[in-house]
Amino acid sequence: MPPTPHQGHVVVAPDKFKGTLEGAEVAARIAAGIRRAAPGTEVRELPVADGGEGTLAAALAAGFQRVPAKVAGPTGLPVDAALAVRGDTAVVELAQASGLARLPGGRTAPLAAGSYGVGQLIGRAVAMGAKRIVLGLGGSACTDGGAGMVQALGVRLRDADDSELPPGGAALRRLERIELGPLAELLTGVEVVVACDVDNPLLGPRGATAVYGPQKGADGDDLVVLEEGLTRFADQVAAVTGRDVRQAPGAGAAGGVGFAALALLGATMRPGIELLLDLLGFDEAVRGARLVVTGEGCLDAQTLHGKAPAGVAAAAARAGVRVAAVAGRLELSEPEWRTAGFTAAIALTDLAEQPGDSMTRAGELAEVAGERLAEALLPG
Repeated sequence: MPPTPHQGHVVVAPDKFKGTLEGAEVAARIAAGIRRAAPGTEVRELPVADGGEGTLAAALAAGFQRVPAKVAGPTGLPVDAALAVRGDTAVVELAQASGLARLPGGRTAPLAAGSYGVGQLIGRAVAMGAKRIVLGLGGSACTDGGAGMVQALGVRLRDADDSELPPGGAALRRLERIELGPLAELLTGVEVVVACDVDNPLLGPRGATAVYGPQKGADGDDLVVLEEGLTRFADQVAAVTGRDVRQAPGAGAAGGVGFAALALLGATMRPGIELLLDLLGFDEAVRGARLVVTGEGCLDAQTLHGKAPAGVAAAAARAGVRVAAVAGRLELSEPEWRTAGFTAAIALTDLAEQPGDSMTRAGELAEVAGERLAEALLPG
């Protein structure tokens, strides 16, 4: 039986508001507003993520230990990254090592950017004794098919002169031979689970290059070069493993890192928000709750297709708990957000006095949103 409106705690489980507030900040601000409007109410903060940027922060907020690591960034320059560990589970966020935000000066490098640092983070997790690695994909700066990631784990990619290939998707056109080396032994007894919300294959009009390459600075001839490189890599991987997963849903995620995870790390894929909610213990947190509040920077049509707020709403509905949403912007009509399972929805833009306030005063307005929701939905 779900709790009556006057019983139970409140769970605040938002994603980040990209460009303004991290998920933990959003949760803290909304929770502060709820506590102010409904004194004595127990409020549990559980920021979430959908597997992309913010995954590490969500794990840390849920009690995972932060493990710092200096790894190669997308252009090879060292960056200060981290992974999250709890027991024998480790969370690796691709964006920590190979994300667009890690590009020096923000300058894209579509042909040369690589995923080596992601492999270094995975290697660090294995060295620490991890038996389950959750790999969050999203925000990638590279289109190398995950070649750099597996090179960091001991795989050798050779050209016709028997030289090791340099980083980047363009170099893959020269690939002649793959030596798997110690990879299988390294990952013995280790489960790799990819948090992924896209179903793109590796190649073709819906593939990593065509769909996501332009976001990483590739155009014209660059797109042709990268597609040729990924095709060559897929051919050689199929030859050495006896399996061809280039058309698998999610293989095109993060510039093809999804492909290498499936083909060479033996990974399985799960929808990002489902995996993260399990990892963060959402079902336990929501048990006995009277309300869940979620949200993200923009509640729009994409939200309805596997983004964090929709996943939270679905999980809360299974527990028989009402869900409200706070968003920076609200682009869904009321019938749309109600159909998605939300009892109420508030946009910071509607609370702002000036047009830019929803960005510059996002934290303050998130508190106001928490107050409004408490006043409307937590009588007594």
